[in-house]
Amino acid sequence: MSKSRKLHELITEQETNPTTVQKISEQEDRQEIEEEEEEEQYCHISLPDFPGGSQTFESVAKFCYGVKVDISSSNVAPMRCAAQFLEMTDDYSEDNLISKADRFLTQSVFRNIKDSIKTLKSCEQLMPVAETLGIVQKCIDSVAARASNTDPSIFGWPVNEKAGNAGGSSSQSLWNGVEAISRRKGGTRSTGEDSWFESLGLLSLPLFRRLISAMKARDLSPEIIESCLICYAKRYIPGISRTSRKPSSSTVPSENEQRELLETIISNLPLENSSRSPTTIRFLFGLLRTANILNASENCRSALEKKIGSQLDQATLDDLLIPSYSYLNETLYDVDCIQRILGYFLHGFEERSGITIDGVDENSGIKSAALMLVGKLMDGYLSEIASDANLKPEKFYELAVSVPERARLFDDGLYRGVDVYLKPSIIN
Repeated sequence: MSKSRKLHELITEQETNPTTVQKISEQEDRQEIEEEEEEEQYCHISLPDFPGGSQTFESVAKFCYGVKVDISSSNVAPMRCAAQFLEMTDDYSEDNLISKADRFLTQSVFRNIKDSIKTLKSCEQLMPVAETLGIVQKCIDSVAARASNTDPSIFGWPVNEKAGNAGGSSSQSLWNGVEAISRRKGGTRSTGEDSWFESLGLLSLPLFRRLISAMKARDLSPEIIESCLICYAKRYIPGISRTSRKPSSSTVPSENEQRELLETIISNLPLENSSRSPTTIRFLFGLLRTANILNASENCRSALEKKIGSQLDQATLDDLLIPSYSYLNETLYDVDCIQRILGYFLHGFEERSGITIDGVDENSGIKSAALMLVGKLMDGYLSEIASDANLKPEKFYELAVSVPERARLFDDGLYRGVDVYLKPSIIN
């Protein structure tokens, strides 16, 4: 144990002051018990709070005896903390474990984003030693720095729907008993690359939160931050994706943990300049459904509705079919929620374009592509909810007139919705 100053001192102290132990042996005859005492000298060393546990101690002991030990991104942090604990410095023994571990961290781990994430994960069981030694912060800085040089598109990001339909892929799925048929054109892009985004799911929520903060501090691309949040949420929150109701993690967090995670994800979503892909808007609607189920805070849901409203033109009719989870609503779908989202879109559209939607001005002939898409989408939504017997005429009318005139090139979609709504009354 000449590599460790601390072990050497402890062993020397034990040899100088040996411990005496009494051993008591019992005879098989229960009526007559004879006690026999004998003295035995041995070294007993206690190492409370040893970082890394018995497995790390075994590796360090092998190193002390000259046995070759493989250092990896998964065990370098425990070994570095153990070396610090055992005072394995170069001053005590040349080329000792502290310097070896530091070199490996600098020359290998911090140069690779996935290795940095693995090492960061191993630090969770090494607190506060790993934090004191700066390993945690260096790993976070390494990931944030190297993520800034990443192009998310090479991995098919923003995060695509996992092949939850793989095998017997069907375009149909059920959500809360409601049949949903995907109306999106084209398939999702996937690659064989094992993206570092998926490795983020290994981290605990506190470390993941710190990592996202570090990324924001470096002004990383909103698409990268958004992709990290999407991947992490899909791993731990069930029900976000319609095609896969189970989280990819084998351990499902409790309802309170899911709510905390959900609010963390939503609070860190980029408000502007984020990805406007169909995959992203689908994910946002999945978050909104989950937020309703978990009874997330009003501020949380409001922020998410505003985020969705900023890119409503990317949504599909399936996205809008949010079941009504409140006992206060008698309708099948949450119409009030969609009306609020539409309001956020129209308000944002006016701010971005400088055009007053309801007023008449010199630019009144201008037809915005985004506005037209939303108009068509809302007319389709009206037709879909019109068959709900519990939908009040006032609510149907209120939603219909919420769509500005200039959002409709033709009124056929609106008439179709009115026809569906009035048909039961005509039949009766």
